[in-house]
Amino acid sequence: MTRVALLQIDVSDTEPVDVRIKRVLDLVEGLAGKCDIAVLPELWHVGAFNNAALRPHAVSRDSELITSLQAATKSAGIWLHAGSFVELHDGDKLSNTSLVIRPDGTVAEFYRKIHLFGFDQGEAIMLERGDDVVIVDNSPVGRAGIATCYDLRFPELFRAQQEQGAQTFLLCSGWPTPRINHWRVLIQARAIENQAWFIACNEVGVNGDYILGGNSMIVSPRGDIVCEAGATEEILFADIDVDMADEWRQSFPILRDRVMR
Repeated sequence: MTRVALLQIDVSDTEPVDVRIKRVLDLVEGLAGKCDIAVLPELWHVGAFNNAALRPHAVSRDSELITSLQAATKSAGIWLHAGSFVELHDGDKLSNTSLVIRPDGTVAEFYRKIHLFGFDQGEAIMLERGDDVVIVDNSPVGRAGIATCYDLRFPELFRAQQEQGAQTFLLCSGWPTPRINHWRVLIQARAIENQAWFIACNEVGVNGDYILGGNSMIVSPRGDIVCEAGATEEILFADIDVDMADEWRQSFPILRDRVMR
């Protein structure tokens, strides 16, 4: 069995960014001996809807924020999906970039968010979208596909990851309360249609003009909700059997009956 921790962080604007970063690093270090892998939310350092903070808090991949996350992960001796951060790259370009860190502190993968939310506002016009489908190999949750928030609405990304052998999807998010019913349904749908584990970490609090919805959750390859958080900050733990994905695909082989049009 693999023990997973979801760190559902409060990203309310009343907390200074530097204070939150220190607090979250302490939370990560405090997970030593308590889990095999932990997941943080999207843009947890500034909050997913704090558009004014995107450029002022943009950093490179070798910044102090990233090296501090690597050090905290190594101290805890766990795998960490470190949520996402505002990446400054190629001059003055910005991306919503997530990363996965190994227990030795090295970075396993970076992923730039492909689907940008905002409908010609906010993230959609301020950030550069990614192009690459990213898979992490040999993690405690097997072969894991990486995605971020709004990606959840686009099944093609997860099908592409499943076709590359993903047994688990890891999603960091800043999903708001008004559409939290979509969150729950879509996570279950992505798990069911791909017969894969879905591990999704959301954030909470008042950020920008939105209230973040929480409800971080883990859904099994059969579509069962294994655990689900509430609407306040908490660390949610659950034990999962990664092999269930392969076993369910073999015993109920729906994927072989796909017909492409």
